[in-house]
Amino acid sequence: MPINRRQLLTGGTGLALTAACGSNTGRGGGGSRPRLSQWYHQYGEAGTRQAVARYAAAYPDADVRVEWRPGNYDQQTAAALLTDAGPDVFEVNGPTLDQIRGGQVADLTDLLQGVKDDFDPVVLAQKTHDGRVWGIPQTIDTQLLYYRKSLLDAAGVRPPHSLDELVDAARRLTDRRTKGLFLGNDGGPGALDGTPLYAAGLSFVTPEGKPGFDDPAAARTLGKLHRLWADKSLLLGAPADWSDPSALIQGLTAMQWSGLWALPQIRKALGDDVGALPFPPDGPAGKPAVPVGAYASAVSTRGAHRDQAKAFVRWLWVQRTDYQQDFALSYGFHIPARTSLARKATALTQGPAAEAAHFTRAYGYAQPLLWTTAAQTAYRDALTRIVKDGADPESQLKAALRTAEAELRRVRA
Repeated sequence: MPINRRQLLTGGTGLALTAACGSNTGRGGGGSRPRLSQWYHQYGEAGTRQAVARYAAAYPDADVRVEWRPGNYDQQTAAALLTDAGPDVFEVNGPTLDQIRGGQVADLTDLLQGVKDDFDPVVLAQKTHDGRVWGIPQTIDTQLLYYRKSLLDAAGVRPPHSLDELVDAARRLTDRRTKGLFLGNDGGPGALDGTPLYAAGLSFVTPEGKPGFDDPAAARTLGKLHRLWADKSLLLGAPADWSDPSALIQGLTAMQWSGLWALPQIRKALGDDVGALPFPPDGPAGKPAVPVGAYASAVSTRGAHRDQAKAFVRWLWVQRTDYQQDFALSYGFHIPARTSLARKATALTQGPAAEAAHFTRAYGYAQPLLWTTAAQTAYRDALTRIVKDGADPESQLKAALRTAEAELRRVRA
């Protein structure tokens, strides 16, 4: 699932950080140690860039040159993997099935020998194809329903524990100054994506590789999202979109869907006047839903030093648990990909942070590797028409199902 928690800048080229210096001047020759190129997308959190350079500089067996890549990182990476000028090691919101099947990324299964069970199984499954691991998860990002306790108490509304309760609470919390709920300036399709399906006990793709929302429950659940729009309970046109918590902090909304990364800012502004919930379940088969995603560290097969690149990835994202915990919790706010690290992280032991960690373990889901861009676009378009236009959910989902079925036949062929 693209989690889209960071606002990437448009345009620009990679900015290189010389993390370690050796006598060699090129990727392939000279000096006693190989030169490795490592790419990251541009993080917004202060200190992240300096931290990854510090990690790279500490690696004893290669000179690692970190490149900070502003712009459309996914497109840059996809293009670079087809050339000999791309990275040796790179951060990826994937890898994609096309990159795996195209032989563009190296098999990293052996790097997890003895520790595989310590990685969160939901995000690791997203990096696994044909029983092989193609990317090592770095940190986990997730999204939650935040609410202002004081505003709910004043309106006599309890935190919603079902989708019907969420719709009712949003309506009751709406007045002249405050809207009941903020799901993004588009009304929710972009931020929620497949979360309501999973809250209904469904999915994008079944374990058998078929569309997982060919069920009347899907139309019923998505139709309820239009009620929020029709009731005028949704905040629209906020100064910042759903990934920024300012609407909740400023009292423009009583409840907001946003990311775990926003929690430190929310707690700093609101103190204990905030609670967090998973997306509430709907229907008899429903269960709470929490979308999770993880950038992974992957290795290009076009690099001149593939074995050395794999060794570096193992050192940083398997062996150096101190760096892994630092990366997750010292710059922004994320959950370590290793369950042992998440359980002992003091920042995740109290309040909404502890609840978020629990929700992620209990209710987390990740976008399946088989779910393609074309299927995603068809589903998102259908959801937008259902939410904003009140279009018939059943007919809209039938059209999306046709695209999803065709895409799944194609990728499974």
